[in-house]
Amino acid sequence: MGCLESKSKQESPPPEPKVFSWERKDRPDPKDYTLANLKDVTVGRLPGKVNGEGFVIQDCHDCNIYIFDNSATITIDDCVGCTFFLGPIKGSVFFRDCNNCKVAVACQQFRTRDCKKMDFFLLCDSQPIIESSSGMKFGCFQYYYPELEGQFEKASLSVYNNNWSNIYDFTPAAGETTWSLLPENSKVEDFIPLPTTEEFSSMEISTDVQRSTVPLTLGTRRKPSNQSCLVVFFECAEKKPQIKEFIQKIQQQGCMLCQTKQISIKGEEISRILGSSEYNSLAEQVLCGLFLGALVGLEVNGDNCIQICSGQIGSAGSGVYVSPDNQKASTDIDQFYNFIDMSMS
Repeated sequence: MGCLESKSKQESPPPEPKVFSWERKDRPDPKDYTLANLKDVTVGRLPGKVNGEGFVIQDCHDCNIYIFDNSATITIDDCVGCTFFLGPIKGSVFFRDCNNCKVAVACQQFRTRDCKKMDFFLLCDSQPIIESSSGMKFGCFQYYYPELEGQFEKASLSVYNNNWSNIYDFTPAAGETTWSLLPENSKVEDFIPLPTTEEFSSMEISTDVQRSTVPLTLGTRRKPSNQSCLVVFFECAEKKPQIKEFIQKIQQQGCMLCQTKQISIKGEEISRILGSSEYNSLAEQVLCGLFLGALVGLEVNGDNCIQICSGQIGSAGSGVYVSPDNQKASTDIDQFYNFIDMSMS
């Protein structure tokens, strides 16, 4: 009896002490996500070293800085004469009090304040904003390394949603041009050198436009031809390789991409935009949810672009629309971008 009674009176183990977030041993060390007070060095982070955390860069002079990974946000303060590559950023990138820097960056939101003489190769999902800044120049993001496409997905960014040239100046100066576009033939390697230090020697990097993870677009530049057309890829998740191959082939034949968009859309809306009974069945499949949100639209420009695009869609398989003639192309493009504008308002 005594043994049974003693067992029944055994105390339960004491509760484990509460661990607060700032006490966790696995909590990221801010030092691993900060670069500060550097001069004349080449530094950065390899793929897998940032893993979606926030990053801070400040008080760096004449440095080459490479962040080859996706991040949550990046803030850059008081940097002068530096070059930057900043991999896909899920949130915002904010440059403050920086001068004479050259940058390649992909982000959800872009903003500068009190900056001067900055050159950017940009992918931005929303409208880029500059404030109290001057001498700002912009081009389309061009870059490749094997991990980059996966980093875009981790950052919830589409390589087809790029507003790089649609700049909004929050504080325009009367009689002064605060921003402009880089020359159309500008190449990233002429602005941002490839890293040559041992730390990055294993990286397979290319700035060749044909290999770029982000398609090169004209943006708001003047179109070289008076002929344009709309190309729409359904099932874009399954057709990523075909879309990239299609773009490469039409560019090799003299066509240019003006804009690209990846959007979520319902079947009846697609049918209304395209106005084509030929695609009603595909639109109904989209309406039923089979392809919902899986649509990429390309505005293509160039002499004979309709014939060139039509000749290349065979390799992409079914589920691709090309404007049939010049008159319909004009209507298609207007309807497509009017829908996007209404969806964003």
